[in-house]
Amino acid sequence: MTAIQFRFAKKTEVPLILQFIRELAEYEGLIEEVIATEELLQEWLFEKKTAEVIFGVYENQIVGFALFFHNFSTFLGRSGMYLEDLYVRKKYRGRGFGKAFLTELAKIGVARGCGRLEWWCLDSNQPSIAFYLKMEAVPMDEWTVYRIAGSRLKELAQE
Repeated sequence: MTAIQFRFAKKTEVPLILQFIRELAEYEGLIEEVIATEELLQEWLFEKKTAEVIFGVYENQIVGFALFFHNFSTFLGRSGMYLEDLYVRKKYRGRGFGKAFLTELAKIGVARGCGRLEWWCLDSNQPSIAFYLKMEAVPMDEWTVYRIAGSRLKELAQE
């Protein structure tokens, strides 16, 4: 098997990034939650540079993407990387591309001096959970994720 190659997304590929986001949301049964637009992605990814995207390329086809950004651990005293999305198209799954993406992200993180790589996974996504456990990722089940969003976020900002 020819090895998968990785490259960072370009500004002109915002439509493809949005397409991958929608495919992932469809896979997770969350398509109705996608309100991202090409304009928003252009602004936040390429103008404000708050996150980065890498594509996996196999036999001249883009087979998947990963979107990540840096966070900070006060306990480690250094940045980490947070993987927001990792998606490999269905016809390319089971070929080791998911592991290759995590390996590439680990390489990027280590090269940048990051202390860890983290992500969330839906409890209902059992295939991904099994994959992550096989990769020896440690579930952080003693932590609870909290969120303030939408109108409540705006209300809080006004208090």
